Amino acid sequence: MSTRANRAPVLGLRENAAQFALLVAVNALVGGMVGQQQTVLPLLAESTFALTGYAYIFTYVAAFGVTKAIANYFAGTFSDRYGRKPVLLVGWLFAIPVPIMLIVAPNWAWVVAANVLLGINQGLTWSTTVVMKIDLVGPDRRGLAMGLNEAAGYGAVAITSLLAGYLAEQHGLRPAPFLLGLAYLALALLLSGAFVHETRDHAHLEATQHTESEHGHLGADLTSRQIAIQTSLKEPALASASHTGLVNNLNFGLSWGLFPLLFATADLTTSQIGLLFALYPGVWGAGQLITGGLSDRIGRKHLITTGMAVQATALAVIAASSGFTGWAVGTALLGAGTAMVYPTLLAVIGDIAHPLWRGRAVGVYRVWRDLGYAVGAILGGVVADLIDLRAAVWAAAAASACTAVLVAIRMYETHQPLRHHD
Repeated sequence: MSTRANRAPVLGLRENAAQFALLVAVNALVGGMVGQQQTVLPLLAESTFALTGYAYIFTYVAAFGVTKAIANYFAGTFSDRYGRKPVLLVGWLFAIPVPIMLIVAPNWAWVVAANVLLGINQGLTWSTTVVMKIDLVGPDRRGLAMGLNEAAGYGAVAITSLLAGYLAEQHGLRPAPFLLGLAYLALALLLSGAFVHETRDHAHLEATQHTESEHGHLGADLTSRQIAIQTSLKEPALASASHTGLVNNLNFGLSWGLFPLLFATADLTTSQIGLLFALYPGVWGAGQLITGGLSDRIGRKHLITTGMAVQATALAVIAASSGFTGWAVGTALLGAGTAMVYPTLLAVIGDIAHPLWRGRAVGVYRVWRDLGYAVGAILGGVVADLIDLRAAVWAAAAASACTAVLVAIRMYETHQPLRHHD
């Protein structure tokens, strides 16, 4: 195994198929750590801890989003400085207490604290697997690589949400659903520690082959501050991607805390709520198997614009519905719109960022994107408390529609369709 790990790096999906597949599996376990709690925690808040204020219930989503956003930044910085694999392993160490804390939590503060640790875990591990896959595949297949990565992660969120809902209905809200997290954690530590190889040398190899893009190149020697400014504000494609990512995860954060409570107003069973919630990341995850590679062939911009418009439509359907069928249509449509956007935004970052500061650019983008969890939780909680649950969904629909318009105006196309494979 050491011979394989130390041999000269080669770029390409086919050339790195074994490591790529292993990283896909690891990212599925990352997603599963979130899925174990998504269906269960809002119900636990009401039934076990007697919490009724929506803003208070959503504190765990906000805590998760803020800590994940911060961890994303450090994941990018440390992976460029020290390598990808050490960051991945440290990320998994932060997850060790999470399932246990959720099982034994005597009050809601323990749940919030567990989600702080989970946010650090998700930021370090998910960011690192993203960067590692981009390292391995090289410039031509970034969209496909991100589609496979995000499909694995959010497919696992969906499947685990469904399993957790079933276990909660059959065996109670605790401890059964969180035993899934313990199993995922043990397997992830084994795979990441024993079988995953470092990929930073692949990025260095790509840097030696890197050429100027037709849109102009930002250069290889930007400081971390300059990278943050370009990715957040100045560079039109990078900044548009960061803004769109925030609104996309605003929708996800709002759905995480709000959808189970909205669905419960129709007296649905726990397993039905779990199925409705699983539809969103399920369609999202499966759709990325198509949309990631599609962006390599047709370009990025139109998929992102269309995807945000579809999300706005889906949220309007959910807000206007009051039963299982309408909500199922809306959540499936929301997943389809998200599938168009999610891997494509990451591919945009890979298109523009120089290989030598790619990790930091991905980290800054993911800071903005994952702050959307907190913004969605706060927005959803405040609007739901002031007006009602449906008003919070309408607010998210409006934000998504505005984002579609802004992307259409500001973002340029960052990737030309594949030519040398025609």
